Amino acid sequence: MIHLRNINKTYNNGTPLHVLKGIDLDIKKGEFVAIMGASGSGKSTLLNILGILDNYDEGEYILADTLIKNLSETKAADYRNRLIGFIFQSFNLIPFKDAVENVALPLFYQGVSRRKRNALALEYLDKVGLKDWAHHYPNELSGGQKQRVAIARALITQPKIILADEPTGALDSKTTIEVLDLLDELHRQGMTIIVVTHELDVGKRADRIINIIDGQVFTGKSEYQENGKTK
Repeated sequence: MIHLRNINKTYNNGTPLHVLKGIDLDIKKGEFVAIMGASGSGKSTLLNILGILDNYDEGEYILADTLIKNLSETKAADYRNRLIGFIFQSFNLIPFKDAVENVALPLFYQGVSRRKRNALALEYLDKVGLKDWAHHYPNELSGGQKQRVAIARALITQPKIILADEPTGALDSKTTIEVLDLLDELHRQGMTIIVVTHELDVGKRADRIINIIDGQVFTGKSEYQENGKTK
């Protein structure tokens, strides 16, 4: 599903900062992977490259048999919309749109009619247990409900992979478990899921933990895994 070979990324804001240093990574279809690492390790940059939100300088990224390199913004947006569902720590819901409208938004960019996209949005809200909250606005929802709306929005385009950036970072422990249970269910249904997290309890849900240390993949247990906690 995902093949990265010798991925390098340097930011040139004054002094060059070599963030990713020859990343090699393969993620299989249907795998649930957690990417973990300390702040500044490069994991967020890696996620942005996987999500076609940022370019890389050197190497090769193949997603679903498609080479992702030097894309125009239009082409990158098209690939993101068709291949990737995003879940963010801050939910990224539009405050003046209700749950149905938020979930339906990706289909708007695909040119799907309003009636059809809203009907599909209701179906996906039902899948995450929020059909009764379909016409509530984000400020009327709890953190866990907002994240469920975000998950429904990520799923509505039937993407190849889900990329989740600290999806439980803004949630309490009970709601964290509920959201992780939902991700587990998606995994059982065959969805490829990649989660970036600082939380070891989140990482333990995954099939595999990929440790990023100083811009490189580290194959052994990291210090915070040995200690049973994150840095």
